[in-house]
Amino acid sequence: MRYNTEEKRLALPDYGRNIQNLVDYCTAIEDREERNQCAVAIINVMGNMFPHLRDVNDFKHILWDHLAIMSDFKLDVDYPYEVLKKEDLYKRPPQLEYNHSRITYRHYGKIMERMIKKATELEDEDEKYALIRLLANHMKKSFITWNKDSIDDRKILKDLDELSDGQIVLDEVSFRLTENKDIRNTSNYKKPFIRKSR
Repeated sequence: MRYNTEEKRLALPDYGRNIQNLVDYCTAIEDREERNQCAVAIINVMGNMFPHLRDVNDFKHILWDHLAIMSDFKLDVDYPYEVLKKEDLYKRPPQLEYNHSRITYRHYGKIMERMIKKATELEDEDEKYALIRLLANHMKKSFITWNKDSIDDRKILKDLDELSDGQIVLDEVSFRLTENKDIRNTSNYKKPFIRKSR
């Protein structure tokens, strides 16, 4: 008896040994028309193995790529798509450049800094005030998340002044932020639902 461990290594083990045998058989067929029909039949079987992936974009294209990979790119058929090339399969993707921009306060994040800059550019005073109020309360929430100590609203307003380059100057008397206890209540996760046993 021959064990699978003695067989050649599968290129894509997800499809199993039988599909690999079908691909090998298809590659060995000499008549091109028959080979094309065999390839289409194999693609249909491969698609039926993973019906939940049918909604994935380019599902058929992926299957044809897999067929080419399993045949070690030796299957000469009329591919309906441009299939992956062997040299591209093992090619390393280009290295991503890291964003080296400086974040003034990491607990607020870079997006908060950009939103504060955007708030300074708004023309409509009511919209600008509403956005500043939302940003300030979110800054307070972020500060409390990372710093469990009590926080003074003056610190948030001072940071807002600094991050806006002095364009948003507010005083704590006329501008009231959400209370610390209310922010703590909204920042907690909800308790998970636990089904009671009968």
